[in-house]
Amino acid sequence: MRVRGPPCTFFWALMLASGLPAPVDGCDFAESVCGAQAPGDVVIGILLPCHQKVINLQQRTRPENFHCSNFDLESFLRSLAAIHEIEVINAAGLLPGVRLGYLMCDTCASASKALQSVERMLQVNGSLNATCDYTDFRPAIKIVLGALFSEVSIAVARLMNVYMVPLLSSTSSAPDLSNKQRYPSFLRAIPSDKHQTRAVVRMMHHFDWNWVGVVYGDDEYGSEAFHSFLQDAENNTVCLAYQEVLPHYLGDSFSAQRVKQVAEVIRSSSAQVVLLILKVELVGALFKEMIESNTSRIWISTDAWTKSKSLSKMQGINKVGDILGFTFVSEKSEPFDDYLKNLTATPGGYNHFIEEYKNLRFNCSSECFSVEPPSHCPTPELLRMKSASACDLKDPQVQNDDYLVKALDTRETFLHRVAVWATAKALKELLKCNSTSCSGEVNFPPWRLLEVLRNITFEFENYTIKFDENGDLLNFYNLIMWQRDGNSRRFQNIGKYDVLRKEIMVEKYITWFSTANSTIPSYRCSEQCAAGSVKKILNAVCCYNCTLCVEGTFSDVPDLETCKACPNGTWALKGWTECRPRSESYLRWTDAHPITMIAAAAFGVLLLFVVAFIFLVYRDSPPMKRAEVRLSCVMMVGLSVSFASVICFMGRPNVHLCRARQLMYALGFTLCVSCILVKAYRTFLAFLPFGQLTCGRLHKLYKPTAIVAGLTALQGVICLLWLTLDSPDIDPTPPSPQSMESLIQCSEGLTHIGFGLMLAYIALLALVGFFLATKGRKVPQEFSETGYIIFSMLMYLFVWMCFIPVYVTNHGNAAPVQATAILVSTYGIIFCHFLPKCYEALRGSNADTLECVLRRWRGVDPGPKADLVTRTGSDVPEMGFPTTMGNRFSISSTTNMLTSTGTLSSVDSDVILKQMSFCKMPHLRKLGNKLKRCRSISI
Repeated sequence: MRVRGPPCTFFWALMLASGLPAPVDGCDFAESVCGAQAPGDVVIGILLPCHQKVINLQQRTRPENFHCSNFDLESFLRSLAAIHEIEVINAAGLLPGVRLGYLMCDTCASASKALQSVERMLQVNGSLNATCDYTDFRPAIKIVLGALFSEVSIAVARLMNVYMVPLLSSTSSAPDLSNKQRYPSFLRAIPSDKHQTRAVVRMMHHFDWNWVGVVYGDDEYGSEAFHSFLQDAENNTVCLAYQEVLPHYLGDSFSAQRVKQVAEVIRSSSAQVVLLILKVELVGALFKEMIESNTSRIWISTDAWTKSKSLSKMQGINKVGDILGFTFVSEKSEPFDDYLKNLTATPGGYNHFIEEYKNLRFNCSSECFSVEPPSHCPTPELLRMKSASACDLKDPQVQNDDYLVKALDTRETFLHRVAVWATAKALKELLKCNSTSCSGEVNFPPWRLLEVLRNITFEFENYTIKFDENGDLLNFYNLIMWQRDGNSRRFQNIGKYDVLRKEIMVEKYITWFSTANSTIPSYRCSEQCAAGSVKKILNAVCCYNCTLCVEGTFSDVPDLETCKACPNGTWALKGWTECRPRSESYLRWTDAHPITMIAAAAFGVLLLFVVAFIFLVYRDSPPMKRAEVRLSCVMMVGLSVSFASVICFMGRPNVHLCRARQLMYALGFTLCVSCILVKAYRTFLAFLPFGQLTCGRLHKLYKPTAIVAGLTALQGVICLLWLTLDSPDIDPTPPSPQSMESLIQCSEGLTHIGFGLMLAYIALLALVGFFLATKGRKVPQEFSETGYIIFSMLMYLFVWMCFIPVYVTNHGNAAPVQATAILVSTYGIIFCHFLPKCYEALRGSNADTLECVLRRWRGVDPGPKADLVTRTGSDVPEMGFPTTMGNRFSISSTTNMLTSTGTLSSVDSDVILKQMSFCKMPHLRKLGNKLKRCRSISI
């Protein structure tokens, strides 16, 4: 290649000083298109944008040369990193006997300009010939490093596919470039954007942000990254409040108008988190609008601008709010920093970009700082890089300082250095190099280098470099947050995302602009549904109401869409976060209520023993003779069985206990009530008047043993039928959904008919006894127990009338309710029937018995006119009295008064037999011929 002569060098220096693009005419074609070169045995192409745009691209109508403007300092730094590593490899002798050269061309961030540069790189002997087979195509450029933007890389890669020249990028991250069917010659030293968008979504999920806006460019990079983000967002419940598109080119009025429109959408939206998938220039234009309107948001960046120094030093950048995003792996290189401090072109080559940079940095351009600067002056951003001592220097090209090291983050060039070393390692293998020489052919077809490069593996600065099957280098992303640094921002690493593990790691303590502390701002369409509730989606999946999980379901994490069903054997109440086993509910032996009832039953049995003892000791006393000791003892046995049935209500129920407790109570209490009925019947027969025929029939029915046995046996038949046809069993009713207790209780049959008949039969016996007792209620207490019977039966009937509604309405406590009813009714009989008799016996009552009265009646001579009727009737030996005239002594119910004149007068009267002994009756002897005929008493 021809070396530039002095006239052309002077012309370029003049143009660079003025900031205007250099024309092609008068200079070598290669130098007009590609601005840096160094000779070598194997030449590496470098395709990066040292300028930000092509002038008047939208007005281009003829295939003229491209004119570029706006020097790109960051991209210029990337190109210097590649050049420096090439010089380091040459100096290290990695390829013995082989020198690496380079040819660097400026793409000016334009795909068309990049294709023009590639056309130059692929020339052979100054031309690019068309042929059908490029297997033996051997251009001087064996590999191209670049491009910066995915849009440019896509265009260049399509052309490279024809020649199978490797294109290795360190920044192009569009997912489509992983498609090896479409881009077989493309490789990159970074992961695909599908991993970056996944990392962004994971970050949003980590910070609990699900209501975001997205602004992306209309180029391939923006559209592909957006669609990748959209898919990941749907899978992670992140919703879009809006999605706006900006044109990637800013050279016309429409672009500026569109930026204002998008800025207004951002300001008016409720979404406080905005993802910007844009180039640096578009982000800068959008931030200017935000700064002017003092709009603060949380901005999520992509690798395209995460570490943009120009944006971090924008005037008013601290007004826009929090900025954070992902960038690729970066490492510091001290040798590269030293290289930047002594910047010169490679010996034997040239670098016009270094010349342009030094002119911008050290050339005196005082007129450009005036109020109305000339049109050839650089932009205000570029003027800020002007050295303060520029006008004191004579030759800008010999000047150097550490501006690039301080103004830019040199760590961001790490992956460009990786690309150069990957190329060198592949060349070493392809050229069969050892420690002294390389035996391979240096003028090889580029496709052979591509084959080796795809499979290369090596270590570089503690990183393993290996391309996957898609030609991507999978490592991890750094999570960067822009922290306040005076009036600008600095980049702080706050975490990372592991591509292979798909995990994000974030530091715990981060200072946020939004909250002014380490509290993470929460930006959601709806507040998070706490555990125990689920989302009821409204118009978007992120906008919802929270509803509590119903019984039997739960949610153990926030923001679930559906509640989880409880496993078998467990349950959850409404709004619970977990399922638990239901506790069994029954009358446990250790609980207070069962202990109280057991104690009451035991005390009742003990009390019955005491009463029985008193009855037996005082069996010959008048109160005990009237109470019929033998019949009372049978009653006590029945009551003891009733008390024992209460024990069967305790503990965990089973079918045998369910049957035993009802059977014991039914037979025991029926036995007791049957005895009471016999007592009431005895009194009824003894003191109530009936005709002779009726009286005889009723007396024939009085057989206590048969009555008690028959009535109890009938209850036994009822219970037998109940146990056979509808037996008590464990209640199969499922627990209430609102309860965590599984009620274990007995069911008295499916229909409860047997249970009802059993209770109704006892109630019927009690009613009959009550009726008979009330018929003899006016009989003197000395000779009957009607009062005791009435009160005891009233107590029983009252208790069980109260039991029925309580039992029906309180089904869950059926067992304690019935057990309590049994205790109360049983104690009622003890207190109303037995204890008064015990009191009388212990007090030692002197009341005459009916025997005494009857004996006195045998000693009275009524005379011939007295209507004293004695009849032979039924024998009632159970009374315990001696019999007179066939064991019956009758006094008519009509009272006739015999006077001294012998006149008989009839008087209605009730005769009250007072307490008096057989020996103390002198007043009866004084009655003379006066005699009262008493009401018939049948004994």
